[in-house]
Amino acid sequence: MKELIKRSFLESIEVNEKTLKANLEIIVRMVREITKALRNGNKIIFFGNGGSAADSQHLAAELIGRFEKERRSLAAIALTTDTSSLTALGNDYGFDAVFARQLQGLGRRGDVAVAISTSGNSKNVLEAVRQARKMGIKVLSLTGCGGGKLACLSDISLIVPSRRTARIQESHICAAHVICELVEKSFPKK
Repeated sequence: MKELIKRSFLESIEVNEKTLKANLEIIVRMVREITKALRNGNKIIFFGNGGSAADSQHLAAELIGRFEKERRSLAAIALTTDTSSLTALGNDYGFDAVFARQLQGLGRRGDVAVAISTSGNSKNVLEAVRQARKMGIKVLSLTGCGGGKLACLSDISLIVPSRRTARIQESHICAAHVICELVEKSFPKK
């Protein structure tokens, strides 16, 4: 048991180190895009499935509330939280449309969409990204497994160099916490 614990921690550290090395400039670019959108009165829109849905909600909460310091609320929303919308859209339009349809109604030019998919090939995430591009919404993505189709459709893509979902998600949340911290530092204390 202890060996498995050690192996998991060491593997996570190794994947985080590789992610940092491959994505340092990408993280800087993401911080700049998010900060610019928020300063211009736009919002950040997060979406993903499963653990990525949970990460979407977590990250939207970090911006709308606070990460580490008191400051004004920053406009962010996760498209994964409204069960009435998700189930109605899934029923009426199919699961592949649940994020795209919400984005069509809630998004506007100047917003930033943050698409999260460990595989980079989640159909509903890809449909939302296509919708965002039609609307002139900048697309940032967090992915793994070589990036999948999502990386090709994104303006900026952080690709975790791993094929293990758990390790990809751990690196996503590490990078996203750094992004939240740096974005927050761009806004004055209350």
